[in-house]
Amino acid sequence: MARLIHLNGPPGIGKSTLSALYADRNPGTLNLDVDALHRLVGGWQDEETDTWPVVWSLVRAMAKTHLEGGRDVVLPQYHAKVDEVIELEKLAHQHGAGFREVVLLDDREAAIARFDRRAQESDDPWIRHHHRLIELGGGHVVLATMYDNLMEVVRLRPGTVVVPSAVGAVQETYELLADALREPVSPEPG
Repeated sequence: MARLIHLNGPPGIGKSTLSALYADRNPGTLNLDVDALHRLVGGWQDEETDTWPVVWSLVRAMAKTHLEGGRDVVLPQYHAKVDEVIELEKLAHQHGAGFREVVLLDDREAAIARFDRRAQESDDPWIRHHHRLIELGGGHVVLATMYDNLMEVVRLRPGTVVVPSAVGAVQETYELLADALREPVSPEPG
């Protein structure tokens, strides 16, 4: 059974890195990196332009096509509202696929520091844009709230698998993720 793997976690925790690694090691898997899709839609750098609706319609269409073809999709994307995660689960089930929910976590302070370090070390325009938006919204206060909201989603969705993600431990974290994904997929609830 194909799977939609939602790889959730705070910004800068390693979702994109691990999803790319997972897709590379699992031929046929679509790494549906939302950040990469954003860069394909004109106007994404403009703070006044809301590209999310366009991007999410692309995400749904690409996931549908890939899942219906019997292939896995890994979606590295922060979601901290239960209804957003439920929508992803419904998307998987509507297209005959299982759903796996994995959250990458470090402690709150370390997660915030990782976000800051990523922005300082990267010349990627999307990362710089995202960092600027977070700073305009309140910086560390926003990041702390995002972390707390994510923890509430984990609390409310007991089937979520939490994978510890330590700084610099890409291979170790990947192995924990791969182990978590070896568990059987639960079909849609009856």
